[in-house]
Formats: sequence, structure tokens, C-alpha cells
Amino acid sequence: MNSHDLEPKLPLSNRKGCFPQLGCLQMKTILGRSRRKLRRVRNCGAELVEMAFVLPILLTLLVGVFWAARAYNIYETITRAAREGARVAVAPACSACGGAVPAVGTVESAVLNSLTASSMDATKVIIPNCAGNLSSKICYARDIQLNAGPPQELGAVVSLTYPFTFSVPFVTLPAMNITTVVRMREE
Repeated sequence: MNSHDLEPKLPLSNRKGCFPQLGCLQMKTILGRSRRKLRRVRNCGAELVEMAFVLPILLTLLVGVFWAARAYNIYETITRAAREGARVAVAPACSACGGAVPAVGTVESAVLNSLTASSMDATKVIIPNCAGNLSSKICYARDIQLNAGPPQELGAVVSLTYPFTFSVPFVTLPAMNITTVVRMREE
């Protein structure tokens, strides 16, 4: 007696994994997997090429956003420093002096001290174009009319310029000067 004779005789349609109209499913599965794997291998090279094109653009945008935020930070810092200078400019020099105004050097030192406190290089400050009392670093004008109509308001104007260079990869941008002007009303 043969071992094949002991196995139950089932029709082909009832055997596990085989159908007469489709053939053996196991063979189709193996062939289907290999075809999908070949397609994936062919697509893998295309994905690498796409990434090689897109990645430098994305990194440039990311670094560009960082440097744009740094430029905005510099603008806010020099504006705050100019505001400190304007605050010193509109305050009386001393209460017993009879309304004497602060000297240009006092206003300039307030601006430069504020820049130094913010970890900015105060030696890079550029003298802006102005018609006021010019110090070595800032433009300071006092008793400037701030509004067009009555009542007339007088105040102080402090302005300064700070250089900035964008350092974005793959892009060459010229250096730019960030200028701020602060007007403050005299009390």
C-alpha cells in the first residue's frame, strides 16, 4: 500500500489554495510579490532623484526663514535701543537744572548701552542721513514737531542704522542696512 492511497481524495475545487479556473494561488502570490518588488526597486531610484532635487530647495528655504527672522530680530533690537535713547532725550537732565535737555552724548550712550546689553556689536552702527544733532553713531533731533495740526506736539527723534548680511546657501544676496526712526513726545 502506498502513502498516496491513504490521503483522502478531494476534488480540486476543495483543496486549500487552489482553484481550477485560477490555478495555484501560491504560485501567483510568489510571482505577484516579485513583480511588486521589481516595481519598488525601479521607483526607489526615482524617489532618490526627486529627493536630490527637492532637499536643497527645502534647506535653502529653511535657512532663509532663519535669516529673515534674524533680520527682524535685529530690527526690533535697534528699535528698542532707539526708543531708550528717545526716552532719555525727552526726560529732563535733572530736576534742579530748570528743564535742561540731555546732551547728545548722553542719548548716544543710552542707545549704545542698550545695543550692548542685547549682545549686538555697537561698533557696527552706521550714521544715518539726518538733519539733527549728529553724534558719532546716531541721529538725534529735539523739539521736532510730531503732528500736523493743533495742538502742536514737540518731541525728540532718534534714528540709527545697522548693517545686516543674509547668509543663505546657493543664493547671493547683497548686504542691507536696517534703519529705524523713533519719535517720542516731550512731556
